[in-house]
Amino acid sequence: MESTQYQFFPENFALSDPNKYALDQLKSEEMLISIGPQHPSTHGVLRLEVISDGEWVVDVVPHLGYLHRCFEKHAEALPYNQIIPYVDRLDYMAAMNSEHAYVMGVEKMMGLTGKLPKRIEYIRVLVAELNRLASHFVAVGTYGLDIGAYTPFLWLMRDREHIQRMLEWVSGARMLYNYVWVGGLFYDLPLGFEDKVAEFIPLVKKTLAEVMTLVEDNTIFIKRTANVGVLPLNLAINYGCTGPVLRGSGLAFDLRKVDAYSVYPELDFDVPVGEGKMGKTGDCWDRNHVRLQECLESIKLIEQCLAQLTSDHKRDRAFNPQEFVPKKIRPAAMDVYVRAENPKGELGFFIRSDGYSDIPTRMKVRACSFHHLSVIPALAKGAYLADLIAIIGSMDLVMGEVDR
Repeated sequence: MESTQYQFFPENFALSDPNKYALDQLKSEEMLISIGPQHPSTHGVLRLEVISDGEWVVDVVPHLGYLHRCFEKHAEALPYNQIIPYVDRLDYMAAMNSEHAYVMGVEKMMGLTGKLPKRIEYIRVLVAELNRLASHFVAVGTYGLDIGAYTPFLWLMRDREHIQRMLEWVSGARMLYNYVWVGGLFYDLPLGFEDKVAEFIPLVKKTLAEVMTLVEDNTIFIKRTANVGVLPLNLAINYGCTGPVLRGSGLAFDLRKVDAYSVYPELDFDVPVGEGKMGKTGDCWDRNHVRLQECLESIKLIEQCLAQLTSDHKRDRAFNPQEFVPKKIRPAAMDVYVRAENPKGELGFFIRSDGYSDIPTRMKVRACSFHHLSVIPALAKGAYLADLIAIIGSMDLVMGEVDR
């Protein structure tokens, strides 16, 4: 009987060994397992082809194309300002942060960088850091579910719900905001918003302290994450990892410090890194630890923004958040690349303008989850099958910005 070639890749994908995963090449004790896209631990629509030898992972092949957002081609058929709602749908866990990155790119093309009122910039940072908190709450909470802890998920989702309601109060939308506009904002902060955020800060600090005690010092959690999925720094750099994944491997690289965009240079915050406290530097425990520490730093940034917005940049009845919003966006012919520190890492936009149209000629997104998904096979080989789930969860993947 003729052997059947199992198709892992599209036809145009070149394998160094085309017969590597032919069924007749599998050893008798090896199994081919399809994990996802229905499995909750595979983060939505991610599908993995796993070659296993008993409980050991021999190899992993990620399948990327199940969401089909087609963002880049949509963007090349829309005016610059109408692209923002599509940006929201890339990393839908952190839409404010994604909007901030995109509009900075268009503002650079328009010559608006550094010319906007400080109140606009502080509001952008405020909502971006609130969204960073909400994104990390999902990452840490669902990671607890992946490992087997249920209580932290409930606590973090409860507090995330407060953030979602506040951002809905600001923008009118629960998750996909269209709030940060080119040259300004959709609207100023609602009256009383700053007070509600200030009231929320002590509650979220208490929750984070409880989660750290319950999770990070938990013997079971440590055994499931310490020394598991160790990502050496040189491998992280070679694969283009950024954000908490890179910082978990020990490198203090944060674009809010490196590129010093918006008003971040005026604010005081630290960049947490993995130190191998429970195992080896760059393991799953370190990546989770960095996200929890970043939540504390985001709270510091939020408090500083509130202080600025309630003192030096008090609400002015004459303040118009759309004063610098262009009626028609037609940049000069140029190429720009602008990046920002999203909760998951570097989100970058390459934009090309032809000089006469209000529609970009080319749009390319540098998505951090794509790079983090790419490194999973290197971390999973030789690991237990159960540890594969722990490795995936520690990467905090969102597939909306992978299949774009």
